[in-house]
Amino acid sequence: MGMAAGAGSRQGCMLGFEACWELTSGGNKEPGRSVAKLQLEAVSRTSGCWALSQGEPWETLWKEDLPYRDISGRDGFGVFQLGLAAPCRDCAPEDQISQDQIHHEVQDYYGRELQKSEDLKTNACITPTRPVPKVVRDALQRVHEEVVARYYGCGLVIPECLASCRVLDLGSGSGRDCYMLSQLVGEQGHVTGIDMTEAQVEVAKKHIAYHMEKFGYQKPNVEFLQGYMENLGDAGLTDESYDIVISNCVINLAADKRAVLREAYRVLKPGGEMYFSDVYANQHLSEAVRKHRVLWGECLAGALFWRDLYSIAKEVGFSPPCLVTASPITVSNKELERIIGDCCFVSATYRLFKVPGSNWAGPGQVIYNGGIVGHERELVFDANFTFKEGEVVDVDAEMAAILQSSRFADKFLIQGGGTDVAAPQGCCPGKMKEKICDPFLLLQQRAAPAPACGAARTCEPQGC
Repeated sequence: MGMAAGAGSRQGCMLGFEACWELTSGGNKEPGRSVAKLQLEAVSRTSGCWALSQGEPWETLWKEDLPYRDISGRDGFGVFQLGLAAPCRDCAPEDQISQDQIHHEVQDYYGRELQKSEDLKTNACITPTRPVPKVVRDALQRVHEEVVARYYGCGLVIPECLASCRVLDLGSGSGRDCYMLSQLVGEQGHVTGIDMTEAQVEVAKKHIAYHMEKFGYQKPNVEFLQGYMENLGDAGLTDESYDIVISNCVINLAADKRAVLREAYRVLKPGGEMYFSDVYANQHLSEAVRKHRVLWGECLAGALFWRDLYSIAKEVGFSPPCLVTASPITVSNKELERIIGDCCFVSATYRLFKVPGSNWAGPGQVIYNGGIVGHERELVFDANFTFKEGEVVDVDAEMAAILQSSRFADKFLIQGGGTDVAAPQGCCPGKMKEKICDPFLLLQQRAAPAPACGAARTCEPQGC
């Protein structure tokens, strides 16, 4: 494999790219890269990087400008075997960081540098979310100690009403949540964990037999795959094959968060749910934060501005996010605190539902029938709706559609004609009650400790 950051006297280094090529015979193919036969006609500056184009030439790229292997036998423009690697570190646009770089850095950080949760420099990956039901606590007690020690996530991310469900865990790490879910879905359910870090997947896989024996299962109901949550199809995960997708503090590690949500939406069945915790910022992050290696590993450099989650979810097709809970993130490292500056972070849990179009109607009234294990008398659905057994609750059109189309449908008596009582705070005009969607505002209203900020100022919550 040959590699260079561009060559030739006219252009010098091609901004944003290193170019890779491999010999048609006798060369070693770089793992994970696809090397295509491309007609080199032109290049265009797209999204901060140089991209090959078949269309109108913005700038001509001659053969001598790149390392290449001519396999066309023609003069002038030809067909070359060429691969495009990660952005050139010496000359890439300052505001760009490639997915490949992020994958490499995160795999190294979680696979080699972190050996236990105490090695973390912030509490972003171990922040608890809300009180844990006894059934979940008991399930955690039966998980192997090595799996627990090598797991890094925002507390426990376990939704309700799981019996016989098919669940996918994005960024499953050492498998802690998967082994808890394995018990909660039961032997008739199934849990798939996918993670990009080989060392973490190996830890998870080696304890499958231990857990199946401990749970008394005749055959495994859990599997672990190595792959990327942005490309679940590469791991063989098909459309509409899961009831629930969970994720515990890992979506921030993906540069393309739209791709993650798009893939989650694809593999969910109609009425399915994405239940996930992640790290969010109160503003768009500075370049210094976004390019900091340790802050990537600590789940902060890739944190999404919380407002952007709502626009991405809508774009992908999900129902508006339901904010469940939020916890402050603290930074115990002075150097990291200096780099973060006035940015604040929280870990927050959200629920997104894949609501079929036919289920959208109007507001309604619902009565919780009870009976969900661990939530028999009261179901705290999110920060805005708590359902007590036998009580009539007015819900907006969004919640009515969610309850009617999801696995919760048979747990509720649902009637139309209620008052639209919960308008998202700051997002659309309120009727009788404001709906909280800002995790920083939720922290303030619940008198939680202030979220982590740099030394520059104290954070102030924002509207929706």
